[in-house]
Amino acid sequence: MASTVHLDAAAAVPLHPAAREALLAALDDGWADPGRLYGAGRRARLLLDAARESVAATLGARPDEVRFTPSGTVADHCAVTGALAGRRRVGGHVVHSAIEHSAVLHAAAGADATAVPVDRQGRVDVAAYDAALRADTALACLISASHEVGTVQPVEEVAELCAARGIPLLVDAAQTVGRAPVPQGWSLLTASAHKWGGPPGVGVLAVRTGTRFGAGLPDGPVNLPAVVAAAVGLEAANAEAAAEDARLRPLVDRIRDRVAADVPDVEIVGDPVDRLPHLVTFSCLYAEGEALLTALDREGFAVSSGSSCTADILEPSHVLVAMGVLTHGNVRVSLHRGTTEADVEGFLDVLPRVVGALRRDAGVEGL
Repeated sequence: MASTVHLDAAAAVPLHPAAREALLAALDDGWADPGRLYGAGRRARLLLDAARESVAATLGARPDEVRFTPSGTVADHCAVTGALAGRRRVGGHVVHSAIEHSAVLHAAAGADATAVPVDRQGRVDVAAYDAALRADTALACLISASHEVGTVQPVEEVAELCAARGIPLLVDAAQTVGRAPVPQGWSLLTASAHKWGGPPGVGVLAVRTGTRFGAGLPDGPVNLPAVVAAAVGLEAANAEAAAEDARLRPLVDRIRDRVAADVPDVEIVGDPVDRLPHLVTFSCLYAEGEALLTALDREGFAVSSGSSCTADILEPSHVLVAMGVLTHGNVRVSLHRGTTEADVEGFLDVLPRVVGALRRDAGVEGL
């Protein structure tokens, strides 16, 4: 059976070869408890410190500001709950964009929260964000770039507004780290290793010195071999980022153009220019999203539909709803370092036939 072409890099990418090599080496050298004073423990501690220093350098942080968590989702949850606990004397109000990652929204669900709207491109309104900040705002949240449509957010503008009021800003940078420069101005930042080519099971939470932060971090030792591999994978991804941007951005442009030309009744969503280099989303009228995924999988192409974090509950993507765009028949295609031009061409050749067949089966072709 032919191998499947993975076009869901926004969810996870294959392990980078450098990360794989580091993981295998760390399984031999990093198995001991880094808190112990004997030789193996000290070697493990050196590995952990080196990994933290490497990740911190990429984020523009100090090593002691970086913590490792079991996942990016855990990092988001800890960031929200820890910031709220640390600033409870200020108040319990949270400001976030309407398109934050579901982990941020769930963590803030019990708070007095204000959701700032986005425009049809999926970009937050800076003036509306400014108006939402209050004297009792304990935390502001803004994702660095939409994980569903790729639109880059005005993080640094919002960061200036927050800094002027002394409000910490949480930036979920999971889709940015390892692909693009990390935006400045954050107080708390989260990321996830399997988005940049590290192993699953490693999240990153960075908390700026001076940011009030209460309890909220998980207890227990880190998976040191995975952390080492994550740090090496991030170094490799950063080294390749500019070249990959130049290679992938034209492929995404080709997808945007060909889908619009070859598939009737389709809406391409997200900013066509100020966007992540690897991601494109479109919605096909009269075609059900889950059926599209299944049909494309049978053809050998793995893609995502709507929010990968909420697909199992069969509800429309909260991001697409907030944007006011078509949510029916949504497909997210995201590319990685292993994606070839032939992979993209193969997908574009198959897609019109798959969409047409689903519409015929539903009796809506030509409507």
